[in-house]
Amino acid sequence: MSGPVLTIELAEAVPHAVVQQIRELLLRSSARFEEKRFGEYDLSVDAESLGITGAGGIDGHRPVMVSLMGPDVGDEATFDAEHVGHGDQQHLIGFTPTHAVNVIAFCSRTVDHVVTALLTAAVMDLTGGVAHAELTADQVATVARLPGLIAVTSGSWPATYGSAEFLRAWAEQPGFRLLK
Repeated sequence: MSGPVLTIELAEAVPHAVVQQIRELLLRSSARFEEKRFGEYDLSVDAESLGITGAGGIDGHRPVMVSLMGPDVGDEATFDAEHVGHGDQQHLIGFTPTHAVNVIAFCSRTVDHVVTALLTAAVMDLTGGVAHAELTADQVATVARLPGLIAVTSGSWPATYGSAEFLRAWAEQPGFRLLK
């Protein structure tokens, strides 16, 4: 089963020193850590390391992948493919993304959604950038009132752009759920 994905949109490449800080964060947060390539990590994130208590009666170690993308780091083709349909993000977030970080959960229980949001926020504390998340139509009103919101798109596939503060506030909302 696949789980939720959040993308951190970045205006420039992540410096090697910051990639090392991300690596150290992930090592501290994980019961299992495998570096697939520079900037791509296969993890078993300990939910408690992110402040999540009570994993709903399941193992609190959640399978997640964190992957940097863009020119000279990661999968440039995947970055390009993921951004082809986004249109001009400059007017929404103030820059055109050149790089990104994907945080991908491999399961879709409630705890996996919260782990994805909080781990993404922790990575954003290091990288900066803007979190991009797709929404359901009924989530638009909830996210519109949260701190750290930068933009919400409308249409049949609404999306939100926000800060780490936004992700943390959203994850605290009753019934919080990311799209897959």
